[in-house]
Amino acid sequence: MKIALINENSQAAKNGIIHDALTSVAEPLGHEVHNYGMYTADDEAQVTYPMVGLLTGILLNSGAADFVVTGCGTGSGSMLAANAMPGVFCGLVIDPTDAFLFAQINDGNAIAMPYAKGFGWAAELNLQDCYRKLFEGESGVGYPKERAAIMKKNRGVLADLKSKTCHDMLTVLKAVDQDLLKSAIAGEKFSELFYANSKDESISDYLRGL
Repeated sequence: MKIALINENSQAAKNGIIHDALTSVAEPLGHEVHNYGMYTADDEAQVTYPMVGLLTGILLNSGAADFVVTGCGTGSGSMLAANAMPGVFCGLVIDPTDAFLFAQINDGNAIAMPYAKGFGWAAELNLQDCYRKLFEGESGVGYPKERAAIMKKNRGVLADLKSKTCHDMLTVLKAVDQDLLKSAIAGEKFSELFYANSKDESISDYLRGL
């Protein structure tokens, strides 16, 4: 699985800590981690939490990533922005129990975490434990197990609802503020990582055209 990491500007200085925690768990399990930044608070390309939503939608809908790990000060802004995009099902994960239940019950494709609120001593251990609960086993199995079938049915109902209430990603890209979109994809390594992994030529071609 390709896991994309996105940090917005208020917590960009913690990218190294988050990336190290994520790779230490995900890579031994056979997953790839693609770090889209921000890498430092002083990066030339500044990513706000609304841009996190756009990036998450682009990466997941193009197939450039299978899962997105993101966040902000509380995690809530990035979660809301991500869930505004078609095909994105993003949960707020604060602790390992959140991570386990989100993976087993909701089986989504993105998480948002708080990187300021409650981010203190041994925060990197909490990150590692959360990522372990997300990626070490099969997702969508259900919890409790006897409710697995109804949980799977409800995920399908939600996916169908979202498909009816959202435009496709290419339509979204054409409709949003184009300066905002250009800023969202202006990251130092976006082109290097995205175009090599995107599976949707229409999305890739549109972004290249910008």
